[in-house]
Amino acid sequence: KGFHTDVAKWAVRQGFKELLVDGFWVRADRFEKLERFQEHTIEVLIGISGEEEPVGPLVQRALEVGKGTARILEVRSARATARAVTSGEGVVVSLDRSCPGCGESFEELDPRLFSFNSPHGWCVQCHGFGEVWKATVNPRLETAVELELDEERQHEALEEGEAEPCPGCRGTRLNEGARAVRLGGQTLPEITAWSAGQAQAWVSNLKFTGAQAPVAADILPEIRQRLQFMGEVGLEYLTLARSAKTLSGGESQRIRLAAQLGSNLQGVLYVLDEPTIGLHPRDNEQLLDTLEALKAKGNSLIIVEHDEETMRRADSIIDLGPGAGSRGGEVVAQGTLAQILKNPGSATGRCLREPLQHPTRGSRRALGEVSHWLEVQNACLNNLKDVRVRLPLGRLNVIAGISGSGKSTLMRGVLKPAVDASLKKGAVPAAGKRKPSKARGRTLPWGRVTGAEHIEAVYEVDQSPIGKTSRSTPATYIKVFDEIRKLYAQVPLARMRGYSASRFSFNSEGGRCETCAGQGMIKIEMNFLPTSYAPCHECGGRRYHAATLEVLYNERSIGDVMEMTLDQAVEFFKASPKIQRPLALLCDTGLGYLKLGQPSPTLSGGEAQRLKLA
Repeated sequence: KGFHTDVAKWAVRQGFKELLVDGFWVRADRFEKLERFQEHTIEVLIGISGEEEPVGPLVQRALEVGKGTARILEVRSARATARAVTSGEGVVVSLDRSCPGCGESFEELDPRLFSFNSPHGWCVQCHGFGEVWKATVNPRLETAVELELDEERQHEALEEGEAEPCPGCRGTRLNEGARAVRLGGQTLPEITAWSAGQAQAWVSNLKFTGAQAPVAADILPEIRQRLQFMGEVGLEYLTLARSAKTLSGGESQRIRLAAQLGSNLQGVLYVLDEPTIGLHPRDNEQLLDTLEALKAKGNSLIIVEHDEETMRRADSIIDLGPGAGSRGGEVVAQGTLAQILKNPGSATGRCLREPLQHPTRGSRRALGEVSHWLEVQNACLNNLKDVRVRLPLGRLNVIAGISGSGKSTLMRGVLKPAVDASLKKGAVPAAGKRKPSKARGRTLPWGRVTGAEHIEAVYEVDQSPIGKTSRSTPATYIKVFDEIRKLYAQVPLARMRGYSASRFSFNSEGGRCETCAGQGMIKIEMNFLPTSYAPCHECGGRRYHAATLEVLYNERSIGDVMEMTLDQAVEFFKASPKIQRPLALLCDTGLGYLKLGQPSPTLSGGEAQRLKLA
């Protein structure tokens, strides 16, 4: 709607002769006024391509006049041209981030578009997880603290359902727009599906010219350098899209090391806690070379380690001991490896001088006649290629191999869930060779499972924490504390006062110290400083009400018992087998120095693992 004569005058000034007005061809210099309050459509004919005039310049001029949009027709006469334009035929082209055909439009490309952690880039169905699942809260979870502790033994109060690849993004995590952009002919999901080594080779061959060259000049070296560092720490086999939760502890630590190598920092103190744990000797050497490279840049490294090769490369060694727990805490020896070896009081030096002879007891057992075997066929997950595994039952089996060879995938991704599923009646029907089994319509990463009927249960014992709060202790985790509380409830003074076993729980009202709610520590919130903790001034860190502490068993209160080491508790409760036997098991695994009431978050990964074994 409006006035249109200025359009015709503009066309004449630009040298355009023909206008298409409401479907009719009109000479620009003979343009007549149109109805002001009616809608009109006016198009200008830029030119007709022929042998003398190429199509390229015409299209470029049409896009300039049309402010980024033009229509291209292929016709043989003026009449056919008018008919084609009027009916909307031809191809509409546009320089805008929109499709004139389907109406889809796109925002300007932004780094956030290619991040599955950003709403701009993530798949709207899975929000960047690449998986969809139904989560159901464990119905046994209640508000009672005792039940809360029981759930901590399960590690999770939320039990996740079976995750499946997102149907929207097919596991790529990105939205449709991000998946459509190509660089060097490749989409981002295609690139991240490669290993770091493959990606490095591809990036090395990328070449940019013209206006693209200065843009890529600073970015490409950064990408190449980071991929190179992944190779230097022995992780060139990892796919770039690999989920962090599927990585082993060693792989996670080496990725962080690779990031530090790329930072080029100097004068930094790096602290590493057992970085070689679980590493193959080949990978161990690569890791130590990486640490040497960090040192060469002018950095300092402090490593908690028992690995012999690491100690041999160390410039200085501090040997703590002489025992564990309360029996440790002293510097037994310090100096070079040669000085540690000469120190008679160093258990580390003694073991390096005189390595243990294996087997330590008797002679090695022959495999002998194996009664039952566990077999899993067609294991296909991550880098496992149709693997068949047979394990003798009633034997100690070890899975070995270089880092990334599939050890954790085989054990945690195939063996454990396959046996778990087989123990549930009808969960996994037997499948023929090369036919993957299915459960709930989902293809599983294994085929036939045999021999699981000889197994009663399957347990995974790892180094994850046994509890996240100070209410969880070794005594509560192995449930020996229940028996200790029952024992104290039988003491004559407790019976006279009417105390039940719950009176001796530091998690229940009545017997605990209410000032600290049975935690023994007071949380102090600090402005602009980290939260700190101080022993409770009311109970002195003993967790219990004064009246509760008056009840004595063998001249010891329940608070005294919580301060005992496991070694002391084994001797103290020798008249009570229900208490003494679990404690003795813990001592047998070398945990005799732990206190019964020691908060679980203060335990190391190895201590937590041995506690679970017991």
